Amino acid sequence: MDTQLPTRRLIIVNRADPVICGHSVEGRNLAEVALTRGFDDVRIVTWPLERLQSSGLPLKPLESVLPYSPGITVERPEPVGDYKVPDGRYTAGITGRLVELLTDGVPTTVLSLYLSPHTLAVADAVTTARSTGLPVDVTTIAEAVGSDITNVVRSSLERDAFGAAAQIFSAYLSQDRAVAVSEYTRDMIIAAAEELDARHGTRYANACRERIEISYPAIDTSAYLDLDPAETARVLEERGLARNRYVLFLSRLQAAKGVDDLIAGFERAALPADVELVIAGRGPDAERLHGIAAASPLADRIRFLDDVGDAEKPHLMEACAVYVLPSKPSRDFVETFGIALAEKMLAGGGPVVTTLAGGIGEAVGDHATIVPVEDPDAIAKAMEDALALDATELARRARGAREYALQFDRANVFDRLFRTDPVAAAAPVG
Repeated sequence: MDTQLPTRRLIIVNRADPVICGHSVEGRNLAEVALTRGFDDVRIVTWPLERLQSSGLPLKPLESVLPYSPGITVERPEPVGDYKVPDGRYTAGITGRLVELLTDGVPTTVLSLYLSPHTLAVADAVTTARSTGLPVDVTTIAEAVGSDITNVVRSSLERDAFGAAAQIFSAYLSQDRAVAVSEYTRDMIIAAAEELDARHGTRYANACRERIEISYPAIDTSAYLDLDPAETARVLEERGLARNRYVLFLSRLQAAKGVDDLIAGFERAALPADVELVIAGRGPDAERLHGIAAASPLADRIRFLDDVGDAEKPHLMEACAVYVLPSKPSRDFVETFGIALAEKMLAGGGPVVTTLAGGIGEAVGDHATIVPVEDPDAIAKAMEDALALDATELARRARGAREYALQFDRANVFDRLFRTDPVAAAAPVG
């Protein structure tokens, strides 16, 4: 039996498919590139399906999730302990599996997306692995995506209970590399650290300023470029849609995405009677939004799609008349980048309408129509203007948007992210 160990391993710890989240897709994209960069063992360590299904997170239909390439192993460690360990069982399963992988002598890089709980689990696993006396050769990278701060650190500061916030900062800064998905996210982290320091005399802010780098989310640009017109036509026919005759929203259905403002704007816009509003996605706000749409005077022109798969998404984006994502900050969520916006810009087609909430400006540059948050009238005007553009202007804008978004190609992001990682630096590029 062949028991030869791999020579280079990459472990990505994140919320993986089927979670509807740009960073689950990012984990997949980085794993795919790792196969071309000399890693001969690539693993995504994530949560069991039953835990995801009970979490309340928006999930894709399992049958719509695209397969991973051969060479990528998705591990979903089982919980450790029984009902008497109500909250820590699943994290214990992930941490324990990481310890096993870190102590088999293989040079390993571990990337965690979301500081809580993933970087916390990695930090615990590294400490445990090194305490065993077994060989450990590990480089760690922690990527903060934003909700790490808004959900845990911010709530800790609001309650003036600094222990949980200190735990996250300590785990983040204990990693060999600390990165954030946007300048906005980096600034938000530093501001939270400054507040924690001011209140409790801790010393996190300066370390954050010195150490946090920017690593924009990794996108598989090839999935959005050179789309087959015949396949696009098939997707539209199957959905009963006509090219350039629908406004598209495609993202999670939650209050901070501004779908209620979009519905109000659609009602007020002077659009041709054959133009529909297509709201694609799943999420905690779905029931409320269905109710708003049903009560709309244009209810017969508003459609919800809750089963859009990965392969279908680029075609729906490319064929829409305009894509609208009117995000607005909320207490527990802010758009720290805007992956779906960059994906739409890669796909081409109609223009993008969005806000400058959070880090969206970094995702779109000068290649979107910007409207104020919570402004249905501005959304209505932007949609009217988009549908009035001629073909030449549409093509010019689409080219500029695509060129800008190509910087987020997953290979580019991977090579920048791992540029100082000795494991990846020694690997051939190809």
